[in-house]
Amino acid sequence: MKDRTTDFNRRRFLQGSAAGLGLLAAPAVISSKALASSGELNFTGWAGYPLFAEKIFPAFEAASGIKVNFKELPDQDTMFAEAKVALEAGGIDIIEPTIDRVGAWNSNGLLGAWDEAKLAMDNYLPGLADGSAGERSRPDGTLRYVPTVWGTESIVAHATDAKLSDPPSLGALFDPENQATLRPHSALAAMGRWLDATGKLPRPWLDGYSDMGAMVELWDIALAEAIKAKGNVVQWWSGENEANAGFTANGATVGLCWDSTGFNLRNDGYKYIAPAEGAFAWHQGLVLMKNATNVDQAHEFVKWVSGPEGAALWATAFSANPVGKGASEQMDPEVSAYYTGTFNDEALNKLWWWPDQSAEFLAKRAEYSDKYKAS
Repeated sequence: MKDRTTDFNRRRFLQGSAAGLGLLAAPAVISSKALASSGELNFTGWAGYPLFAEKIFPAFEAASGIKVNFKELPDQDTMFAEAKVALEAGGIDIIEPTIDRVGAWNSNGLLGAWDEAKLAMDNYLPGLADGSAGERSRPDGTLRYVPTVWGTESIVAHATDAKLSDPPSLGALFDPENQATLRPHSALAAMGRWLDATGKLPRPWLDGYSDMGAMVELWDIALAEAIKAKGNVVQWWSGENEANAGFTANGATVGLCWDSTGFNLRNDGYKYIAPAEGAFAWHQGLVLMKNATNVDQAHEFVKWVSGPEGAALWATAFSANPVGKGASEQMDPEVSAYYTGTFNDEALNKLWWWPDQSAEFLAKRAEYSDKYKAS
C-alpha cells in the first residue's frame, strides 16, 4: 500500500489498460455446490469504480451463474463500522480492506476463515499471497485475507544522468551526485531501510513499527542521516503532479515515487527500478465475514478474481497492478511490458510491504517528517 491510512488513495499504474478488457480468459471452473446454493453474493467494497458494475460482475456472473450484490462505501473506516453492524444484522459476505487492517478486523471478531482447498492459491504471483504478505494474511495462523490488487513506491531514475550502484539501492536517493524528489516520510523510511541493510542500525528497522520506544530510537537515527544528505533534494512531493514536476521542472535525476510516476515519465528518459532492498509495496484484498451466508459463492468469487481474467479486470478497475499469473498479458501491451520489466520474480519476492501503523505511530511519524522538511 502507498502507506494508506483512512482513505486508500490509489495511484495509477496500469493507465490506459482498458484496451485489454476484451481479451478475456476462458471461464473458470465453478463448483456444483456453489451453483446449487443461493446463487448470490453480498460484496461491500470501494465506491467510485464503474468497471465493477460495467465489466467485472457481469463477467463473473456469466462464468458462474452467481449474482453479485454490491454495496459501495467510500473508505475503510466506513467499511469497518458497517462490518461491525453486519456481524449482528447480517447482509455482508465479503469486504475489501487493505492488508494492514487485517489484524484489527480479526481481533474484533469480524473475520471468517478462507478454506484454501476451495481456492487456487497457485494463481497468485510470487510474493503476493506468500512470503511476508502470506504471513500477514494469517494473523492467527488461519487464512483471513486474499489479495486483489497491489502497487509500489520505488526508484524513478533518469536513464543516463542518475548515479546508481550495481545493483541499484535506496542509497541513490541520498547520493550527493543525484538530485532527488522525495516524499518526506517515505524518504525517512527509505533511509532507515538502507541503514538497516548496510548494518548501521542498533536493531531491525521493522522494530519501530510495533514498539514506540524503538520507533523513536530508529527514526532519530534516520532523521539525522537524512538531514545530512538533504542538500540533494530539489523538491518535496505529496501527490502525482508534484512528483512529476520534481523531474520535469526541477531537474531531479532520482526519486522515490509511485509506479504511476515512472509510467508517466517512461517516454521522457526515466526508468522505474526496484532497489536491491526491495520496493515499498501495498495491497488490498478480500476478507470473509465471520457470519457470511454465501460462503461457497465467496470462495468461487475469490478463485475467479485470482485467475487471469478476474485479476486483469480488477487491476484495470483500480488502475493498479494484477495479482494473478497471466493477468498482465490481458492488458495493454505497453503497460504489461512496463510492469514485467520492473518486477521479475526476484523483485516480487523482495517487495517490502508497508507494516501496520498505529495512530500513535502516524502522529510521531508526522513530527519527524516536519522536522526533516524544516531542517
